[in-house]
Amino acid sequence: MADIIQRRKLYQDVLDRLMERIRSGEIAPGAQLPSERELMEAYGVGRPAIREALQTLERSGIVEIAHGERARVVVPTAQSLIAQIAIGTMHLLRTQPDMLEHLKAARLFLETGTARMAAGKASDEDIARLVQRVEAQRAAVDDRDEFLACDMAFHREIAHITGNPIYPSIVESIFNWASEYYRPMVRAPGAESLTLAEHERIVEAIASRDGDAAAAAMHAHLSRASALYGTLITS
Repeated sequence: MADIIQRRKLYQDVLDRLMERIRSGEIAPGAQLPSERELMEAYGVGRPAIREALQTLERSGIVEIAHGERARVVVPTAQSLIAQIAIGTMHLLRTQPDMLEHLKAARLFLETGTARMAAGKASDEDIARLVQRVEAQRAAVDDRDEFLACDMAFHREIAHITGNPIYPSIVESIFNWASEYYRPMVRAPGAESLTLAEHERIVEAIASRDGDAAAAAMHAHLSRASALYGTLITS
């Protein structure tokens, strides 16, 4: 049986042509697209097709549309691209609870690796920033929201030391996606001191330039802390 040929909608043709102009560099990152009227005249279509194509580009994170201004091509960053899947990821976690365990496993795998890499690349300035992150978190021990933000910043700092801009963006995104699950953990009595002690051990291992010890300390932090948090919450 032959496959049925689906009829394409007008906006899809407009979308393809705009994407080709963006990919080729004709419309560069940061530049504005032609006005809706100019696009209508260039492609011989009505305003609905133009607007639907632009809205599709906006949802994909390729352009941004401000009220009263022409659409502008977004200057891409790892963080902005990863952020595009945030809503879908949160929906996935809420509708399929078992995916949280997969997300935790992915975080464990990634962050043991970034800790190992950081130990091999960290400068004295990097170590000083990690120490400052721990001290900032210690100072926020009575502010649960700030404590959680400092926790994320500490892990992102380690990923930043690797020199790979994708890692800190992924680390921050995973943390934010699962933040509603982590939040009750850091509110449990005693959880703050556990977190700080484990962060200090990670910093010590990185400062010693010991990749195996840094990876082991991170692995212990993310796995043992999770189990202990559960004990604290149910006790």
